[in-house]
Amino acid sequence: MAGGKETTRQKMINIMYLVLLAMLALNVSDTILNAFKNINDSLELSKSNVNTGVEQLFAAFESTKLKEEPGRAKPVYDKAKQAQAIAEELNVYIENIKKEFVTEGQGYNPETGDLKARDNLDIAPGLMVNKGEGAKLKAKIRETREKLMSLLDSKERQTVTLALNAEDPKNSIGGKRTWEEVNFGEGTPLTAAMTILTKIQADIKNAEADVVKRILGKMDQAVVNLDKFAAVAVAPTSYVIQGQPYTAEVFLTAYDSKTSPAIRVGGSSLPLKDGKGVYTVSTNREGVFTWSGTVRVKQTDGTYKEYTTPVQKYQVARPSAVVSPDKMNVFYIGVPNPVSISAPGIPKENLRVSMSGGSIQGSNGKYVVKVSSPGEARVSVSAEIAPGKVQTIGVTEFRVKRIPDPVAKFAGKSGGTLSSVAIKAQSNVFAILEGFDFDAKFSVTRFSLIIAKPRADAIVLQTSGNTLSGAMRSALAGIGPGSRVIFDNIVAVGPDGSQRALNSIALTAN
Repeated sequence: MAGGKETTRQKMINIMYLVLLAMLALNVSDTILNAFKNINDSLELSKSNVNTGVEQLFAAFESTKLKEEPGRAKPVYDKAKQAQAIAEELNVYIENIKKEFVTEGQGYNPETGDLKARDNLDIAPGLMVNKGEGAKLKAKIRETREKLMSLLDSKERQTVTLALNAEDPKNSIGGKRTWEEVNFGEGTPLTAAMTILTKIQADIKNAEADVVKRILGKMDQAVVNLDKFAAVAVAPTSYVIQGQPYTAEVFLTAYDSKTSPAIRVGGSSLPLKDGKGVYTVSTNREGVFTWSGTVRVKQTDGTYKEYTTPVQKYQVARPSAVVSPDKMNVFYIGVPNPVSISAPGIPKENLRVSMSGGSIQGSNGKYVVKVSSPGEARVSVSAEIAPGKVQTIGVTEFRVKRIPDPVAKFAGKSGGTLSSVAIKAQSNVFAILEGFDFDAKFSVTRFSLIIAKPRADAIVLQTSGNTLSGAMRSALAGIGPGSRVIFDNIVAVGPDGSQRALNSIALTAN
């Protein structure tokens, strides 16, 4: 109890505390013991995770920095390894204390996974306080902390806070005045003492990880004197279609005004202005082009470090104007309808084209449309505006029509006068498409021939195909000036397969 004159109330509180301590010594509940076991397991897992993180740090450093810049990285690596060795020495020391606890605690109970004598209140105080092992551990912890701190520079030592510590309490706690008494003194169950040791090991690993990260991190610290700053905005593209978000990165950049980095693109050095390289390239070819640059900077230790920019992409397109007629968007049945599709600022290979009311095939901006029935058709154009993101950028409606009727002709004429000799010299009726830009042909399938000579009865003959029959040739052989030759009931079939009734041809022989 505390010295000095005590009040009656204080004496009563002290007596109650002694009674409670005696009761706790006689019966530590399984609930409390299980809680310590659960905390111990959690700390063991945390310790293992931190250790894995440290090992991964070393592995990454060994595969990158140590291989790329061995001259500069080796001293840093060795210092980090020294921190690891210092921490491991204390960790092994504590493991030996744990082994002694296990021996004194009669080993582990397979049912609880905890020490058989986990509720023992004498083993931990006896070893750690009475035999002085706790004082030795306290000194070891303090020594380890100082060794780890000594690996850091003066500025870091002022800011770093290591979890590893072993300080005596400023005021006594329940009559306990030393670190070892507070953690392992009277009334401490053996399982609680084991948990405290595991907690110290976790603190060791956290302190080790903190120091190792700071040491290895020195390789990534700026080794140039950055004294000039500028705000920069960089957008992946200056061309944005409706519905696509405009995105740009805005950040602060800095450079050393007293030194000039070496900046190269494609093996060629770039001219510098205020520490920045200016990349200029001719655009005499169409297409999508990529490039990346390297920046070589001299370090404060005289070595050089090289940085590579992300791959940049730009597109060169031929100047063009897109004219869309409002009333002439027509597809014709039975013929291939050529269509050119492009979208300014989007590579042709990124376009996705589909249609309703027909079929469309092609690639790289050149397509062919085929339709089969009159009405309307819609061509939809989408584009891959970002990896995995496709957006519709336009839908165009077209009228679907049949090919216009051709004009029936004989001897190159659809009517009028023609010499009898010229009439007799021809043998075919043709269906001609006039003023139609598509390559479409009609075939005459049948027609009638009417021959009316002056002061004679008319002769009417029919045939299939577009060629005069023998009877028709014989009848035409007898015509002379003033005779009327009429081709009537002319039927032709075009690429769409439909039959067309064509105009009659009325010729007067002279």
